[in-house]
Amino acid sequence: MIFAAILAGGIGSRMGGTDTPKQFLTLGDKPVIVHTIEKFVINSKFDKIIVLSPKSFINHTNNLIKEYFDESDKIIVLEGGETRNDTIMNSINYITENFDIDEDSIIVTHDSVRPFVTHRIIEDNINAAKEFGACDTVIPATDTIVESVDGDVIKNIPIRDNYYQGQTPQSFKINKLSKLINSLSVDETNILTDACKIFVLKGEEVHLVDGEITNIKITYPYDLKLANTILKGN
Repeated sequence: MIFAAILAGGIGSRMGGTDTPKQFLTLGDKPVIVHTIEKFVINSKFDKIIVLSPKSFINHTNNLIKEYFDESDKIIVLEGGETRNDTIMNSINYITENFDIDEDSIIVTHDSVRPFVTHRIIEDNINAAKEFGACDTVIPATDTIVESVDGDVIKNIPIRDNYYQGQTPQSFKINKLSKLINSLSVDETNILTDACKIFVLKGEEVHLVDGEITNIKITYPYDLKLANTILKGN
């Protein structure tokens, strides 16, 4: 079985000037999160699409789904967790409690505020997760990476060719991801907020999937302006 988890549990504190989480702000003529969900709804490979929302926006999210999607029964809205990994585990717990999954069942996790993810990226994630067990969507780093420990002085300038910028989706075999998350110590749980990093910490390989420069994450007000420009330019 194949599941999508749309991670919309954040409150978007960096957007500024609004009490509405960024995933619910308007992009073009509909909310950002609707654009994102659409990319997964049109892919027939997904058995269920799980949207993880802040508790106070669950009703609003359900209303948006009823308004914009005919196949609303394919979409499940759940409460997100305190951290990214808690949110992912909420989706995994729902899946394992309600579906008869096997070792090859996968979950494609995606930021709700990356509305321009492409069909090709999603398909490549599904295929890579099936073959390798874990994958991360990335693009090559275009700027020089500068490392500083204290924020004042450069400690290291690594070779740029070896570095990539992480995007989403991040996709995994469900049972493997669940097992690794449950194996984390308290200290590890507190510092590991990225599912791919859990795999790396535990010595598990994560395959790279090519992203797109347009697969932007809407975090700041400028990003929303850029997203509207991308949308107008198709």
